[in-house]
Amino acid sequence: MKSWEELEIEDDFLFQKVMENEEICKTFLEKTLKRKINKIRYYRGEQTVSLSPINKGVRFDVAVETADGAIIDVEMQTSDISKWLPKRTRYYQAMIDLNKLAKGSKYQNLPESYIIFVCTFDPFALSRKIYTFTNQCREENFDLNDGSTKIFYNTIGTFGELDEDIENFLNYIKTKSVKGDFTRKVAEEVEKLKAHDALKLEYMSLFARMTDEREAEKINSIRNIMKNLNLTLEKAMEALGIPKNEQPMYRETILSMG
Repeated sequence: MKSWEELEIEDDFLFQKVMENEEICKTFLEKTLKRKINKIRYYRGEQTVSLSPINKGVRFDVAVETADGAIIDVEMQTSDISKWLPKRTRYYQAMIDLNKLAKGSKYQNLPESYIIFVCTFDPFALSRKIYTFTNQCREENFDLNDGSTKIFYNTIGTFGELDEDIENFLNYIKTKSVKGDFTRKVAEEVEKLKAHDALKLEYMSLFARMTDEREAEKINSIRNIMKNLNLTLEKAMEALGIPKNEQPMYRETILSMG
């Protein structure tokens, strides 16, 4: 994870916080979906969708519901996992639908859903600024009208038509250049959030927790390799590529565990 000072709009934590500004979020969604959105309800505290006690569920970056019932999930994607993104949208779609059904909705009443990825790489290597997917009949080229849409923005795209504000926003993510009223509001929100001490504390707590989790995971990996491959502690750490200067810390911790 980056330090607080290094955070930019493309980092999940800051992107989520910016999109919690309802005016910014609504404008982004209206420009993307090309329709008026009167009101949105955030799934705050409900962004983790789980269907059973043993299932950790899926954590959405930004999940909202419109006044007419449409569910919209917006994700910032900076790791180039193009190969898996289509399956990831399928998984997210399944979680949205099953969560509704688990709450008693009939499948006939499943709402419209939109899954929007803002990618800092080209997910399909065709240089388009936007890729929009719906389920269609191949033979007759008509829409299935199942109410599900997947949209991928590409911040490094070079062709295709976009709303001017969206184009400026994507360019801001890529270059940090501010152009247009919407991007100016986003940039001002970023500055305001970065100056917020309570938010910095929240991020640092998250940073510490995730660091602890990573350290615990490394320790478990070392012990498992030692046990399963019958390696010494030093060889196990070497196999995991743990830097020499970090090895004494892990050695002390593992030896103290017995």
